[in-house]
Order: sequence, then C-alpha cells, then structure tokens
Amino acid sequence: MCSGRVDLAFVLRAFLKGADGLYIGACHLNECNYVTHGNYHALSMVNICKKIMKYIGLEPERLRLKFMSGSEANVFVESTNEFVKHIKELGPLGKKEGIDKKALKLKLETVATIIPYIRLVERERLRAPFDTEEKYNEFFGSDEVNKVFSETIEDKLSIGQIILLLRDGPLSTGEISEALGLSPSEVSRHLINSSRHRLVKYDVDLKRYSIV
Repeated sequence: MCSGRVDLAFVLRAFLKGADGLYIGACHLNECNYVTHGNYHALSMVNICKKIMKYIGLEPERLRLKFMSGSEANVFVESTNEFVKHIKELGPLGKKEGIDKKALKLKLETVATIIPYIRLVERERLRAPFDTEEKYNEFFGSDEVNKVFSETIEDKLSIGQIILLLRDGPLSTGEISEALGLSPSEVSRHLINSSRHRLVKYDVDLKRYSIV
C-alpha cells in the first residue's frame, strides 16, 4: 500500500485503540512506485500529526516515518528494532506524558472529530512545495506555519475539547481549565467565541457553562 494512503484518521484510530507508537514505512522521496508521490503526502501528514500530538501533550516521537526501498531489508529491521526499543522506553501511551486515560481519550476523540477541518487547512494553507525531507521539516517548523497552526487547528482543538467535556455536564471556567490544562484566560476566550456561535451557554443559576 502506498504511504500516501495512510490518513491522519488511521493514526488517530491506532492511538485510540491503545497503540503506544506508530511506525510508517515509505518509499524514498522521488522514487514513488505509483508516480503519485504519495510519500510527500505522508511526510506532510506526519509533520502535522506530530504538531497535534505535541499540542495535546503526547510525545511526538511515538510517531515515526522512515523512507526506504524494498531492497533495504537491513534498514527496515534496524530502524524498526530501534523504534520498538524507544517506544518501550517511553512506556504506555500517556504514562510518560502524565495524561490519564480519560483525558487522553477526550483529546484523541477531539482530534478525530476535526480531521476534515485539518485536511482543509493542510490543503489550503500548509502545502509544502519542496522536494526534500529537510525542506519539509524546515517548513513545518517555521514561524509562519506555527502561526497558521495556532490560529486554526489549535483553537479548533481547544474548542472541541471544551464541547466534548461539557457533554458530561455544566462546568465552570476554572474546572474546564484544570481538566484541559489550559489557562483560565484561554478557556474564557474559547467560551466567549463558542457562546457567540451558540455552541455553549452560561447558566446564571449554576454559574457554569453548558452545551446549548
């Protein structure tokens, strides 16, 4: 299967199912067997996914993309063994990061709900017109991309987590802040924006926010 077929949804599903790490093998760049250059798509997807993982508190090294050819069995064996060793050192998903299972599930489910939006942002604002892995990584680590990521995907993730959290019942700004690890000011900003869009409402009697 072409590495370009590996969608962000597959990665999220693997982590939601309990995988502690995910390894993707792909053809060398500019050596695509299907002339679609899907490995460039895989490289973009992995870069975006690692940014998301870092934002929600997961170790980005739990996801790895390795380029190799079908004749490089030694590269496959060595890199796979090294990756497995590294994942064992990190331990179960969320443990090293200090995220409990309930919070981790909430974060991953939130990402899963906005995958169509992430694809749209990637297609319209995060396309990297380069031909080397180094240039791709440099592009995704740039201030320009970080700004786009913060203004689009990060805000969407925060709001999504708040909405899912409120499904269990009304909560105050402080309770949401503590549950999600966001500052009270960040939570307030997202709640105000969500109120304007009629996603949440403030219950005066309870002095808490709830879903509309």
